[in-house]
Amino acid sequence: MTARHDAPATVLVAGGGIGGLAAALALARAGHRAVVLERAPEFAEIGAGIQIAPNGILALERLGLGDAVRAAGVHMAELRFMDGVTGEHVTSLTLTERYRQRFGNPYVVVHRAELHGLLLRACRDEPRIELRAATAVTGYRQDAGGATALLADGGSVRGDVLVGADGIRSAVRAQLVGDGEPRISGITVYRAVIPMELVPEELRLPTSVTWWTGPHCHFVHYPIAGGAFLNLAASRDNGATEALAGVAVDEELVGEQLAGLTAPNARRLLALGEDWRSWVLVDRDPVRRWTDGRVVLLGDAAHPMLHYAAQGACQALEDAVLLGELMVQTTEVTGTLARFASERQARTAAVQRAARESIRLWHPAGEAARTRNRLLGALSEGDLHERVAWMHGVKTFSSSDDHNYDFEPWA
Repeated sequence: MTARHDAPATVLVAGGGIGGLAAALALARAGHRAVVLERAPEFAEIGAGIQIAPNGILALERLGLGDAVRAAGVHMAELRFMDGVTGEHVTSLTLTERYRQRFGNPYVVVHRAELHGLLLRACRDEPRIELRAATAVTGYRQDAGGATALLADGGSVRGDVLVGADGIRSAVRAQLVGDGEPRISGITVYRAVIPMELVPEELRLPTSVTWWTGPHCHFVHYPIAGGAFLNLAASRDNGATEALAGVAVDEELVGEQLAGLTAPNARRLLALGEDWRSWVLVDRDPVRRWTDGRVVLLGDAAHPMLHYAAQGACQALEDAVLLGELMVQTTEVTGTLARFASERQARTAAVQRAARESIRLWHPAGEAARTRNRLLGALSEGDLHERVAWMHGVKTFSSSDDHNYDFEPWA
């Protein structure tokens, strides 16, 4: 039966992270009422640094937060690619004048909590948004008149639409798609944040995101919190088989896992890290099923990806904005949700694939690494910009734009 809404809808949003809050804000700006149901006892975000490319800034602009994130973020001048064995500076993707003119916005880094805080404050200021913490969604049911979020405490919340923005282990996805646990990548990432004052001045690089690449491992660092801290993220393809999140590890273990990085400056920076925590990275294969009548997936619940393309948050923001735009004057809810999924799936699947395939760029050894360095080093500034244009340079957030998002197979 077709679900029509000539009046504003009440949209339930499962999950109060970046994607969920952005969706609530976009839907409220579209004239609907949003009720955000967050599992945690309070609305907060954990994690460290997050990179926001111009497409993410554009999405935030359309949510009314462009100026705020540009003011909060550290504006990067380059993505620096270093050989972590030889210490060679292979190339840099410049992010200054030509990049910003081409893509319309800067490339910034922020602390994840800063971005979440901007969205949370905007939601609290919006009278059409209700925020409910300590409200864990475990599933849903629906009928011709609406959708109901089922809660862990045995209660329920009724609305017209349910948006599952409840992350990679989404309860909404578990019912809608039923594809089990996420795929374990076999890669462990170690993260730490250190005060910039502890970093030797010659290693601070206040406007650079720097990658050190090595055999089966790499190391990324960049400034966050207005340059007050340095975010460290070191990855090791160590064949991990158990999904872990936020487990404390000692500095010695991190050094051992990244032993393949022998460049002196890479070692100096790794040695600065304290209070390291580890995560075994997980993602999922792209799927075509994002909707079930009045229920739709968004963000990591729809298209979880490895963080190596630095696009997870950006793609969730794009989702939110497009969903809001499509819901502005909708009179047919189920068709609108299906259209949203159709317009987002090829683009997000292509980013998921790019994030996985980037491991081949970061982790080769020996002659393969030397060949990579030669090929990358031969690319001009324009060549490098062209390589990221399909991700960073969009003006709409639909797979039907001018870019080719050919991707097969689907799960």
